[in-house]
Amino acid sequence: MPTPWPRRAFLLTTGTSALSLATPAAALPVGARDTAAAGTVAAGPATEATADAFAALRAKWRTLILGAGFSPTAEPFKSRLAQLGTSARQLRDTMAPADGSLWPDASYADPEPDTDQESFGYSANLVTSCTRLATMAQAYSQQGTGLTGDAALRTAVVTGLDHLYTQVYNERQKRFGNWWSWQIGAPQALLDTCVLMYDALSADRLARYCAAVDHFVPDSAVAQYTGTSTGANRVDLCRVLALRGVVGANEAKVALARDALSPVFPYVTSGDGLYTDGSFIQHTTVPYTGSYGSVLLGGLGLLFALLDGSPWEVTDGGRQIVFDAVEKAWAPFLYNGLVMDCVAGRAISRGIAASDAKQVQADDHLRGHPIMASIALLGQGASAAENARWRGLVKGWMRRDYYSPPLSDPQLSLAHLARLKAVQDDTAVTPVPEPTGHRLFTNMARATHRRPGWAASISMADARITYYETGNGENLRGWHTGAGMLAWWGDAYANGQYSDAFWPTVDPYRLPGVTVSRKVLADGAGGDWGAARPDVSWVGGATDGQRAVLGQHLKGLQSTLSARKAWFCLDDAIVCLGAGITCADGAVVESTVENRNLGPTGGAPFQADGATKPTTTPWSQTLTGARWAHIGGHGGYVFPGGATVRARRERRTGKWSDINKGGATTPLTRTYLTLYVDHGTDPTDATYAYVLLPGASAARTAERAAATGWLRILANSGTRQGVSVPSLGFTGVTFWSAARPGRSPRARPARCWSANGRTGRRWCASATRPGRRVRA
Repeated sequence: MPTPWPRRAFLLTTGTSALSLATPAAALPVGARDTAAAGTVAAGPATEATADAFAALRAKWRTLILGAGFSPTAEPFKSRLAQLGTSARQLRDTMAPADGSLWPDASYADPEPDTDQESFGYSANLVTSCTRLATMAQAYSQQGTGLTGDAALRTAVVTGLDHLYTQVYNERQKRFGNWWSWQIGAPQALLDTCVLMYDALSADRLARYCAAVDHFVPDSAVAQYTGTSTGANRVDLCRVLALRGVVGANEAKVALARDALSPVFPYVTSGDGLYTDGSFIQHTTVPYTGSYGSVLLGGLGLLFALLDGSPWEVTDGGRQIVFDAVEKAWAPFLYNGLVMDCVAGRAISRGIAASDAKQVQADDHLRGHPIMASIALLGQGASAAENARWRGLVKGWMRRDYYSPPLSDPQLSLAHLARLKAVQDDTAVTPVPEPTGHRLFTNMARATHRRPGWAASISMADARITYYETGNGENLRGWHTGAGMLAWWGDAYANGQYSDAFWPTVDPYRLPGVTVSRKVLADGAGGDWGAARPDVSWVGGATDGQRAVLGQHLKGLQSTLSARKAWFCLDDAIVCLGAGITCADGAVVESTVENRNLGPTGGAPFQADGATKPTTTPWSQTLTGARWAHIGGHGGYVFPGGATVRARRERRTGKWSDINKGGATTPLTRTYLTLYVDHGTDPTDATYAYVLLPGASAARTAERAAATGWLRILANSGTRQGVSVPSLGFTGVTFWSAARPGRSPRARPARCWSANGRTGRRWCASATRPGRRVRA
């Protein structure tokens, strides 16, 4: 979340505040049993059976959030528990309840409380305060922290809870800033703390805290499946309602939470949710499998486990759709422990937060690990066969994550750490290798291509799917991530390609695979929450599950740029074509073949047509008539028929705060080796053609370039793009208008088809829904 603006910070330091923080005059609710808020269904008298059921739910939730089945004296838990104790002690010692804050560095006293961006930092500090109390409660409850059962810590947590209730999180307060802070972030941490400290909290206190939650998260928050109550947000709201019911012994709240999950399960055909092709959308237009999708998966795993065996067990048959999605929606984007950035949205800009005292850098691996742990948890409620398969997948991802071993993840919760350690130690589980094949996610304009030794993703945008998402001051320069970005990873190399400070240091106009105008764009150009989408419908392709033909009608963000891009995903290569590249921005247009992050030193060797180039920086050269190029330790690039390609090795410096207002301001420098085609200023019908060979040696790259008969480019124009690879029996064509290249079957306007000579089958896709496959 962004920090408050300087003007507001100044007002705060002078003591000027429009937020009343005085002790509420109204009488406080009393009584051990729940007092239902207006508009809710009151709970009836608790029977001994229901009292036992709630006690069991509290005990189960403690286990779910604290973890189980591990020794606090064994690593990696011993060190993590000690760190938790240290953190809790520091929080206890620095806690200083005052008017407008619980900690001096986390003021929630907004001098001009409203829902404008300026207030978001203050509402975020409310969440920070609640989360810190939850951390202290965990240290109090966990063995091995050095603070287990500590009386002073217990007193501090209770004091903090009372202070936040009195000052800001109560049933008389009007919310300001980000709605999420009040309905999800703060109450989740608050209720977790209530469960962990339950025996230390009086009945009156619990009633007050429940009343505050009821005020901000009434039953009406889940009355309609719309707005901010869909997908992952709905699951988060259900978690709040369920735990509020558990803490207040309110049967109706728990039942409501269970029932309100049901709209999450069915497949959708538009908007937020899971699609039949494995796509997951949040915020209506944003592919979000790796961020909001992670929240949805994790939240469902927790709630299924919490309610399992209780009177409120989730029995809706629709939950099988979620189970199916583990392998259909999430697994395709997990590779060697990372989750691909193409489905992480704004999260790619959340590297190091300015407010993080430990300065831990989040990345694609640290986003992937909790998904793996959530899959392990979800498996406990799935069939035995599903659970066994998923544990094999998780174990395989863990073993192959050499770049960022999951059990060393500094951000992973102890509970998730325990789940992954249990999978690793289970000798009955055989690790599953990475699969091969192609997956096309038409409903979110994404594709993944996996071959032995490597995997790739391709990101596009169309009238339904945004160029990129910015919002809350995040991902300010993600403008071109949907302009055909082609990211790829090797099985035992380059797994940190996009993890190692890539996003704050890369040239945002030269993302690998994209075609863009270098017209200068403002931070956040296009508007918040995925508002900007190109007015095009032809984006997608066709696949037989192993090979694929993809096409993108590209229109630039706030640009006159128009182009046709095509990818032919094959056994050991991806053939990339561009045509009809036309622009009138008065700016240079470029197509980036590659932009590899070589780390802080950047010593990877580079050669073109057999000539070794300097490893010094800065270095640049125009490669005229280049047939092939190779980056040592990465892969090769072939230019059929020769091409003029610009190559450059440069050191680039950036800060996380450049792309995220809440990011750290420490400068970071990385070295990049970039290959790109310069189409000049205001080009008309410009083209490009190259072949990506991930992991190929220089010798194999040169051999492929010399084998001129391996690839035939049948067409590369604004009306059609096609290739043939005789040795594979493969022909693939994208038709942008009615055309017939060679002896191809009768074509319809804007149709994509690929023929496999080994089977004689053809896969076709229509213009309106290019990903829908039919046999011709």
